Amino acid sequence: MGDLVGVEREYVRRHHNHEAAENQCNSVLIKHIRAPVHLVWSLVRRFDQPQKYKPFVSRCIVQGDLGIGSLREVNVKSGLPATTSFERLELLDDNEHVLSIRIVGGDHRLRNYSSILSVHPEIIEGRPGTMVIESFVVDVPEGNTKDETCYFVEALIKCNLKSLAEVSERLAVQGRTEPIDRM
Repeated sequence: MGDLVGVEREYVRRHHNHEAAENQCNSVLIKHIRAPVHLVWSLVRRFDQPQKYKPFVSRCIVQGDLGIGSLREVNVKSGLPATTSFERLELLDDNEHVLSIRIVGGDHRLRNYSSILSVHPEIIEGRPGTMVIESFVVDVPEGNTKDETCYFVEALIKCNLKSLAEVSERLAVQGRTEPIDRM
């Protein structure tokens, strides 16, 4: 957390409490988005529709009522070293704008993966904007180093956050307050 400034450090301390064991890596990534927090959160909170902004997701099927403990099967587009991931909703807090998921299975090497994503209002160039913070912890697979594992997961998250920014900013320019269904 050495590179974080005051407000970022406080949000990470408050919401992103991952403890990494010896065989795990963890990291925190931050993205500033030129769209209001309610619009960004309306995309992030959709546990049932991650494909709205996650470019590697082709399909998502949810089992349950979208409450804490709900499971989703996420199908991944070709080109990644996986086809399916099974994920559980750990936390969905609409007041604090915090979402947490845990991967519970799939044909990939991300074992004991847990992520927390929080969304915070900020002002960017005099306009309403959003700071998105995503943190994770994951086991380091046999045959890989901590650095390799963190680099891979960070690259996926950076891609997702870049896409979240693009979708949110496009919707903000269109004057939408809720995401459109046909994306």
